[in-house]
Amino acid sequence: MNHISIRIKLAAILCYAAASVSSSAQDPNTIVLDEIGVKNLRIETVEVEEEDFDETVFALGRIAEIPERHAVVSSRISGRVVGLDAHEGDTVEAGSIVVSVESRQPGNPPPIIELKAPIGGLVVESHVRLGEPVEPDKELLDVSDLKEVYAIARVPEHYAAKLAPGSKARIVVAALGKQIIEGEMLRFGTSADSESGTIDAVFRVANPELRMRPEMRAEFNIVLASRTGILTVPRSALQGGPSDRHVFVTDFEIPNMFHRSPVRAGQISGDRVEILSGVFPGDQVVTTGSYPLGFSGGGSMTARDALEAAHGHEHNDDGSEPTPAQEAEQRAAKKAAASGHATEPSRNREWFFMATTIVFALLLVVMSIVKRRPETTSNPS
Repeated sequence: MNHISIRIKLAAILCYAAASVSSSAQDPNTIVLDEIGVKNLRIETVEVEEEDFDETVFALGRIAEIPERHAVVSSRISGRVVGLDAHEGDTVEAGSIVVSVESRQPGNPPPIIELKAPIGGLVVESHVRLGEPVEPDKELLDVSDLKEVYAIARVPEHYAAKLAPGSKARIVVAALGKQIIEGEMLRFGTSADSESGTIDAVFRVANPELRMRPEMRAEFNIVLASRTGILTVPRSALQGGPSDRHVFVTDFEIPNMFHRSPVRAGQISGDRVEILSGVFPGDQVVTTGSYPLGFSGGGSMTARDALEAAHGHEHNDDGSEPTPAQEAEQRAAKKAAASGHATEPSRNREWFFMATTIVFALLLVVMSIVKRRPETTSNPS
């Protein structure tokens, strides 16, 4: 019985193979979408180009004021505050009157001393109120010129050997959105943090609109080395795991056809990835929509439909160009269909192959049963 079971399974496999002949061949690494599918996935593409590539290290950090750009307003005499023309958050000009102090010296009225801002900038702290007594050792206002600030990155110590004064960094401050700020390294901090294994790297950056404030968080991509003529793609285009990196490349000829192309990735720099093999300059790779595209199966169209739409004539089920004989066959089928005698020679051949395969499988089963049947012998009476 085991032999019969094996032969039955074999017959089933042969039948399945025959049925598969009539189905259209679809490359699993090719996805074809219609216009609606492209819009639903929000497909966007970019061209692969050779460009300058920076090897970078990522670090977190903060914004800090430059100490020499910080000034204090104070009084040289004792008295009380009778005028306060600047408050925390105000921007003042150098030499503008910010506080008026009534002196304790005798007089009628007592003399009033006007205190001026020593530098222009932002009033970051106020320590007085109207009528409050003041002394020469008391700080009244703190003014900070924030047109330039420090951006301080906490860099892992093992990268310190690759950095030096003059190293460049691309800095993103969350409060400024996705704006990229260019910074130049001035020096390292005076000591390292033993717990985190980092050392401060100090960058000077311009802040003309005064939007960056002390203690704001910042993200750094610090340049360690630069190379030219490197093929890169956006990080959003790279899909798959470490052993299955791939991108989706648009077909050069067929609209909305995408090919899954295995790639070998190199270094990562910010939002760009170095591609060592798998794409060529001029390829269009999918960025937005690349991740869901990998789950769309064969897409919402067949390769045959896409080719016919692009070329304006019929193709074979597998998308290949028909031979002259196949074209003649297609014309004959159309003519027969138009006259009411729909004949499909190619379909008939496929059905004939299926029928002969099934018959052959059934013959195998019958022969097996006959062979296994025990021979009967007649006893003489």
